[in-house]
Amino acid sequence: MILAAGKGERMRPLTLTTPKPLLLAGDRPLIVHHLDNLKRAGFADIVINHAWLGSQIEEELGDGQRFGVSITYSAEGEPLETAGGILQALPLLTGDGDDRFMVINGDIWCDLDLASLALPDDADAMLVLTDNPEHNPTGDFGLDRDGSVVTEGAPRLTFTGISLLHRRLFEGLLPGPRKLAPVLKGAIARKRVKGFHHTGQWLDIGTPERLQALDRLLTGGRN
Repeated sequence: MILAAGKGERMRPLTLTTPKPLLLAGDRPLIVHHLDNLKRAGFADIVINHAWLGSQIEEELGDGQRFGVSITYSAEGEPLETAGGILQALPLLTGDGDDRFMVINGDIWCDLDLASLALPDDADAMLVLTDNPEHNPTGDFGLDRDGSVVTEGAPRLTFTGISLLHRRLFEGLLPGPRKLAPVLKGAIARKRVKGFHHTGQWLDIGTPERLQALDRLLTGGRN
């Protein structure tokens, strides 16, 4: 699942008329980089949620055939936040005994080989963490020696917005707007969350300046 329902308020005025996932970097929309990465990793069925200017996303990507994947959309009448959006899309993400799925924030870029991730049987979530960028110096979570994610102690790392999740994580949650962080912290307290430290490249495309930085990275500074 690619999370693409946000308004991208920090990216204004770029996002006043264009949804953030369709902003260009390296001559392609941000979300197309995700589709390419997912396809390389063997993911064939993609769910995209949307709210703000979501019809543009559907018009641009269609059914996904030209990208070599199959895309299903989960439209939100009101933004449901991360956990609420995933909860609404669960019937599209799981079934036939397959209860694990990947979630990627639509406004990040990462060179991680997604096929390298796995969700252990004793975990409800596997979070990809990375070294703290300048805009998040204190990090989000810690990573114990046994690979467990913790909220206190241990060197702090930043959550990349990439995770492997099990539908168990959302059991008992009522539909509606809901952030993912409290859900994850509850699972962390139950020791049900593992982490993977990605040491490669990662960018949170939260401002026009970071979008420009990604564009320079992908084009070798030609733009």
